[in-house]
Amino acid sequence: MAADPLDEYIDAVAKAMALPVEDAWRPAVKANLQVSLRLARLVDEFALPDEIEPASIYAA
Repeated sequence: MAADPLDEYIDAVAKAMALPVEDAWRPAVKANLQVSLRLARLVDEFALPDEIEPASIYAA
């Protein structure tokens, strides 16, 4: 049985950042990552015309 790529990603990022991830936290970390990836996919798939201009930057 192949390992889940998200589990491998969590392990790699945790190691790279020297961030301990307890076993009890893994389901929540994985669920949040899945939601983030799903939302990022929606943004990435939204087609923009080449003529689009960036939004102005507003500061308060």
